[in-house]
Amino acid sequence: MTNTNDPDDVSEIKSRRRGVYLLPNLLTTASLFSGFYAIVAGMNGHFDNAAIAIFISMVLDGLDGRVARMTNTQSAFGAEYDSLSDMVAFGVAPALVAFSWVLSDLGKLGWIAAFIYVAGAALRLARFNTQIGSTDKRYFVGLPSPSAAAIVAGMVWVFHDTEISPTLTGIAAIVVASAGALMVSNVLYYSFKDLDLKGRVPFVNVLIIVGLFALIAIAPAQILFATFLLYTLSGPVISLRRRLSKS
Repeated sequence: MTNTNDPDDVSEIKSRRRGVYLLPNLLTTASLFSGFYAIVAGMNGHFDNAAIAIFISMVLDGLDGRVARMTNTQSAFGAEYDSLSDMVAFGVAPALVAFSWVLSDLGKLGWIAAFIYVAGAALRLARFNTQIGSTDKRYFVGLPSPSAAAIVAGMVWVFHDTEISPTLTGIAAIVVASAGALMVSNVLYYSFKDLDLKGRVPFVNVLIIVGLFALIAIAPAQILFATFLLYTLSGPVISLRRRLSKS
């Protein structure tokens, strides 16, 4: 029988009753589900649906943290759960979808390229978790895993109807492996965390945002792939300019 007068027993009972916050973890679970669905869709040859599911997971992943901060429901459990969900949605899912699409035609080279991506995502998430609060919030060190996933998913979405050729297969392997390498690199990427989303902006900015949504609706696969490709290239370009300016 538990002695309720013992402070250690009381603390243990309280910890068991504490539970977890529902709303942010519900969004994280939805993101995890989208990542898992992407894997299943890719294995069944529905590559467009798999790519869309990864992008949906990105949206949900962006919401869960913001909802937790807005509702003051942050927790250590939520942070760990979010990292595990990201590993599935932005690490394993893009690699397996790409492998099911064209990388399997390369044999060992194909799964090696996919593994480089998965390992890069795992190392990127581990490094991010250990560097929280110790780095400049304006920049990410290495390509963020959601952006790397968007590159792979966008490529699959754009070219999934294209006839498979050795050239396409080779390019896909390079893109997947390069995304994995950039995630563990020391290249800095702008985080957009210093943008003031709560402040007032000119009305014309709202019209620009509406125009961007309309543009994405016209050709979502091409626009999203091009956007994240430019973001991926921005890191090495900025790093090169800094080195040239110092020399």
